[in-house]
Amino acid sequence: MKRFSAVAAGRVQRVGFREHVYRETFNKDISGYVKNLDNGEVEIVAEGSEEDLRALVDRINIIRYPIAVKSFTIKWQEATGEFTSFEIIRGDLQEELFERVDFAGTIMYQTLENSELSLKKQDQMLDKQDQSLQLQHTMLDKQDQMLEKQDRMLDKQDQMLDKQDQMLQVGIETKEEIVGLRKDTRKYLDDEFAEIKKELAAIKGALARAGIQV
Repeated sequence: MKRFSAVAAGRVQRVGFREHVYRETFNKDISGYVKNLDNGEVEIVAEGSEEDLRALVDRINIIRYPIAVKSFTIKWQEATGEFTSFEIIRGDLQEELFERVDFAGTIMYQTLENSELSLKKQDQMLDKQDQSLQLQHTMLDKQDQMLEKQDRMLDKQDQMLDKQDQMLQVGIETKEEIVGLRKDTRKYLDDEFAEIKKELAAIKGALARAGIQV
């Protein structure tokens, strides 16, 4: 387990920086505290695993409106185990009240700014939706034309399939005729070769009887 002591300077008080640090430790095995210092800086002391602590440093050493951490000094030590949880150490009531009022004003301004941006984005999205609808109408017209062409092509395909069926039937009949012809031709050739062999044997026997060796 490790421990770090850090001091953040810059725009870190009355901007919700302590709440940000606290949120970043929520539901994590990190203990310690965060508090405002009299000189306008913020002190953070945290204990936990080194991996969790380094990740915490990355998430709180930020410049993100309204928070602007200009410097972040940090010192690493071994954990002492003196903390049971992570907490915000508050100052006196008046100081905390002023900070909350300032922070609330900042959040309201940021909310209004985000609302204006959101409205502009909505207008842009509506314009894009109008363009998209126009494109969809155009696409539907083209699809109708394509469907008509497909219907005509399907009719032609049906006609071609009928012709293919007829040609297949002719092909089957032709094949059967060729197979029969091959059988007849093979039988004829076998018979002819048998007769030729007999004649050659007779000739050979006659020559042998005449004293002629072949």
